[in-house]
Amino acid sequence: MLRINRQTDYALRVILYLAKHPVGTRIPSNQVKEKMLIPPALSLRIVAKLARAEYIVTYPGRDGGIELARNPEDISMWDIVNLFEGPIYLSECLIKGQECPFEEACPVHLHWNPLFKVIRRELEKVTFKDLLLDAEMLAAISRT
Repeated sequence: MLRINRQTDYALRVILYLAKHPVGTRIPSNQVKEKMLIPPALSLRIVAKLARAEYIVTYPGRDGGIELARNPEDISMWDIVNLFEGPIYLSECLIKGQECPFEEACPVHLHWNPLFKVIRRELEKVTFKDLLLDAEMLAAISRT
């Protein structure tokens, strides 16, 4: 089964929560962790990885916290998925160097790469600004 791991899902939540605030707004890490229901064991790793990749800025200490390092429209779902999942392959036959005796004449292989490109293109199109707009729309619907 192809699925995004929990750490990636939590990382998406961290970015989304920070994106709800104006760029430059420092949010306590514990607040993000609690509001997004992120287990403490994963929270530190996720924050560290996002900071190394320069999606967020971290501030240590009592008055520390985290903030977005970029505008929400400059971060796509693909950026975060790719950071946490690494290369995504729909099939082992797409991995360079893997040997497959049917590769040259395989009708299945022919379709794996275009499908991957569709998934990537769709994730690249969705920015965190889009997700914020979707969240606002869903909140409005749930209030009615």
